[in-house]
Amino acid sequence: MSTPTDDPLARERSHLASSRSALRAMREDVESLDIKDVTANWVNAEVLARQIDERIKALADLSDTPLFFGRLNYLHAPGAEQAEGAEGEQFYIGRRHVHDGDGDPMVIDWRAPVSQPFYRASKKDPLDVSLRRRFGYTGGDLTAYEDEHLMDPAEAAATSKLLQQEIERPRVGPMRDIVATIQPEQDEIVRSGLGGTVCVQGGPGTGKTAVGLHRVAYLLYAHRERLARTGTLVIGPNKSFLHYIEQVLPALGELTVRQGTVDDLVAHVEVRGTDEAPAAVIKGDARMAEVLRRAIYSHVTLPTEPVMVVRGSRRWRVPAYELEAIVRELLDRDIRYGAAREALPQRIAHAVLVQMERSGEAPDDRVQDAVARNAAVKAAVKAVWPPVEPAKLVLRLLSDADFLAAHADGLLDEDEQKTILWSKPVRSIKAAKWAAADAVLIDEATDLVQRTHSLGHVVLDEAQDLSPMQYRAVGRRCTTGSATVLGDLAQGTTPWATRSWDEALAHLGKSEGVIEELTAGFRVPTDVITYASRLLPHIAPGLTPVASVRENPGFFDLRPVTGTAEVVAACEELLRNEGSTGLIAADARIPELAEALTAAGIGYIDPGEETTADTRLTLVPASLAKGLEYDYVVLDEPQAVVDGEPDERTGLRRLYVSLTRAVSGLIVTHAAPLPPQLA
Repeated sequence: MSTPTDDPLARERSHLASSRSALRAMREDVESLDIKDVTANWVNAEVLARQIDERIKALADLSDTPLFFGRLNYLHAPGAEQAEGAEGEQFYIGRRHVHDGDGDPMVIDWRAPVSQPFYRASKKDPLDVSLRRRFGYTGGDLTAYEDEHLMDPAEAAATSKLLQQEIERPRVGPMRDIVATIQPEQDEIVRSGLGGTVCVQGGPGTGKTAVGLHRVAYLLYAHRERLARTGTLVIGPNKSFLHYIEQVLPALGELTVRQGTVDDLVAHVEVRGTDEAPAAVIKGDARMAEVLRRAIYSHVTLPTEPVMVVRGSRRWRVPAYELEAIVRELLDRDIRYGAAREALPQRIAHAVLVQMERSGEAPDDRVQDAVARNAAVKAAVKAVWPPVEPAKLVLRLLSDADFLAAHADGLLDEDEQKTILWSKPVRSIKAAKWAAADAVLIDEATDLVQRTHSLGHVVLDEAQDLSPMQYRAVGRRCTTGSATVLGDLAQGTTPWATRSWDEALAHLGKSEGVIEELTAGFRVPTDVITYASRLLPHIAPGLTPVASVRENPGFFDLRPVTGTAEVVAACEELLRNEGSTGLIAADARIPELAEALTAAGIGYIDPGEETTADTRLTLVPASLAKGLEYDYVVLDEPQAVVDGEPDERTGLRRLYVSLTRAVSGLIVTHAAPLPPQLA
């Protein structure tokens, strides 16, 4: 009978149990902190209490999540800064750092430098690692291990079975982290520095979303103090997508990252209307930024009258030509409209103080502030540089043909101006049925008046669907920070979809950004991605097709049907397997399919809702499929998906997205002929 000392798996289980105990002790230490006499006031106490609460949450031990997933045995100490022990030190690599009562590490955070060889070491370049061990889990129980002897020339390099199992493990519930399966090319992006913007072009299943989220986690580890001050933000395409990814960062111990959509960023007005595609395209065009700038600064008028300031028995006169020089100087500085307006009374007051000093007086800053608040100065500022309300400005541009024509001259032609003008004049902000593109225009105008707060880092996912003006809105949130841009040009399904990443980065204000391409597919089975890639020459001819690295070729079936009963039967067939199933269809067919599922007694949920043991089927409109994934997918009527879009190219891109949501198997059901591009 073996004992823990001679059974490697038993020893590793013992270390896991000890690590969990140590993590529990770390959490209890934080919970026991007494801060009653530490802070000087209630504000500091509240801040400290919140920080302690976040630390307690970050130290939570998720019972079904492996605390560590790998081990490294080094030949030598990894370096002076990580020299925790003697030559031949071994390190357990996990989701967070765990130490024992003496402060010695039991698990090393996957983001630490000493952990990097777990992802990068190879037979060709072992990085001083003699052995890399991967662990297999069932739930939270350690059940297997697999060794790779990197220094042994006799041992052939082989694909890790545990790695493949983890990649191909069924997807039930929200998206999970990939810390155990990060590949070298992904790791390079994850660990790229905070100062640079990275744009990741990645086809379906290449892990670009996971890479972006793990880059945030890495940056928070490497630059925590700086990002704690400046903030981080993850931007997704819709609420369903954000709900799907929302557990990834908390599982890695990161609880402070905000998540939202572009619509959330620009929510200055209530969006109650929609635009026809031609209007939305023009409103989203970068030319609108100049139209708005012209419209705002048209409110500035050069002064023609002097300003007379009365103080006591003295009168001080600032002539019109001097006021004009002040206004022109502020215009030439190209500072924001609101900042210049705030500076103008001080400039006028300074001109008065110069006259006071010449007459022998000795005014100080208090006198200048008083002059700036003088009624005559305030009246002059209001006449020359009046306040501008961004929403009212956009309202006028979209309602007043003459006002739009005056400021769009040479930028938008007459037809384009007519396209974006509202059919009926609207007299108040509340009465306007604002569309999503209008809110972006208001955000641009708001930034022209007053600078938008910049964050330290922004992750922008599914970026290929953004308009130039939306890119500008995101770019304003990271002017002094950096960004991670994630997307796939082949999946652009808006009329204004991105044509090139260089162009997108320019609109974002990050022209210096580095473009990386991920082409290894870890999610979509070979047969499925090969079939979907038939569309690439028609939707994105310059892109490299994704090459699946999965050993399991997956299940793929093209199935002619005569009605919805057979579509329901296909769902029932796939639901016999473990994992999640998605029924994806053109938006117009969703009500009919919902009725058929209900009649058959099959429960289903909407995108973004969590699957349960009893309800593992999600009914997905094709317009919401992007970014989601399911173990098995039934794709209903491909031609209807194409026909549901305003043009064939967009429809084929929507079909490409829908075809590539399956992780293990895909059934394509069709009564109508398939699109010829799939032949």
